[in-house]
Amino acid sequence: MARKYKRLRYDDRQTIEKMLRAGDSIAEIAAAVGTHRDTIYKEIERSGTDQRSYTADIAQTTL
Repeated sequence: MARKYKRLRYDDRQTIEKMLRAGDSIAEIAAAVGTHRDTIYKEIERSGTDQRSYTADIAQTTL
């Protein structure tokens, strides 16, 4: 069975940033973006930031 996943786009990263700043939970963010919450955790970790300092621009440049 093929594995299906959603690659995050810049607008997804902007949504993550906005929702983190608003204090939304990772589960709420994942639902809004349409991914599993682990994807959100990995995205934040991959960007080299934490939940308080995550920005879409930094995350996009770390690709």
